[in-house]
Amino acid sequence: MISVSRLLCDAVGPGDSLRYRDNSFNGSEEPPRPVVVWNCTRQCNLACIHCYASAGNQASPQEMDTEAGKAFFRDLAEFKVPAVLISGGEPLMRHDFFEMADYARRQGLRIALSTNGTLITKKAAEKIGNTGFAEVGISLDGTGANNDRFRGRDGAYQAALDGIRNCIALGIRISLRLTITRFNYQEIPAILQLTEDEGIDRVCFYHLAYSGRGGRLQKEDIDHSQTRSVIDLICDRTVDMHRRGLGKEILTVGNHADGVYIYIRARRQDPCRAKKIMDLLKMNGGNNSGIRIGAVDDRGDVHPDQFWMHYTLGNVTQRKFGEIWTDTSEPLLKLLRNRKKLLKGRCSRCRYLDVCNGNLRVRAEAVSGDVWSEDPSCYLSDEEIGI
Repeated sequence: MISVSRLLCDAVGPGDSLRYRDNSFNGSEEPPRPVVVWNCTRQCNLACIHCYASAGNQASPQEMDTEAGKAFFRDLAEFKVPAVLISGGEPLMRHDFFEMADYARRQGLRIALSTNGTLITKKAAEKIGNTGFAEVGISLDGTGANNDRFRGRDGAYQAALDGIRNCIALGIRISLRLTITRFNYQEIPAILQLTEDEGIDRVCFYHLAYSGRGGRLQKEDIDHSQTRSVIDLICDRTVDMHRRGLGKEILTVGNHADGVYIYIRARRQDPCRAKKIMDLLKMNGGNNSGIRIGAVDDRGDVHPDQFWMHYTLGNVTQRKFGEIWTDTSEPLLKLLRNRKKLLKGRCSRCRYLDVCNGNLRVRAEAVSGDVWSEDPSCYLSDEEIGI
């Protein structure tokens, strides 16, 4: 994640202690404790065309049951992970969702919720508030009918908006999420306006990951010129909202070229600000798949991040998460933690490799078939990256 509001405005967000710290890691010592995404179910009431988890209307027969979920949370607490993001599918479709979330909190875990928001009735919002989630991430991919088309259900936008309002009425911190494609990038101003109008605290703009059903949308991604324009817009609006005292946390996700681009922009406009940005980017360390971010799916399979569902490191019903994560014999984890020397193409020659760390490897693999090839979504020019 790239916190645009932190880089440009020094606005510190609740998750910045995880993003901006000593990120030195040479691949030889024990890996740091990761933020864990738990995709607790594949069942969903929507059918989003870009779903990385390929969720459907039925739960998997191998879905972890309540006791397995609780044992998993005990393992995470023992391993001292800094945070757990409970995602799906749609987590609220699990009959035991609140029982397990409450159990996780009693284990001392910091938990957040990722949901499509359509099932957050007033009663559900009260339960969410009582459980003590650090924040609730709700996905929108446009406004009105455009969002509904993405989500595969008429009325999904209004239902999600009602869920947002039900949470905000109880003082629950909301994080709005949008995945950028050519179908909705022009709606970003409307989404930013929505955050102002509804009192939403945070908004994350995701670059498209070519994973799950999102793998079929490669041709629907925006081009490099459009990406630059989108980031310019997000930066300008972030600064504008900060100057007006709105205190919004604005982030981009899934493309660490954003951080470098923001640095290059600032270097032209404000060299002192640019130095601070570079210091923060170095602390962030770039893409951290298999290092400071990991994922576990509904069956208990462990993955380097939530987009790596096609590669399994182990299963938490058979071994503890901490044992899997610290297993130095696992080939992909070992390589991801020492990836710089393996990268090819433009990535291998980029002067900013230390602050990008090769960007999203899943996207590179999806396009070229080679995990270590250059990320095709890097929109920086050869001149900008020193080639």
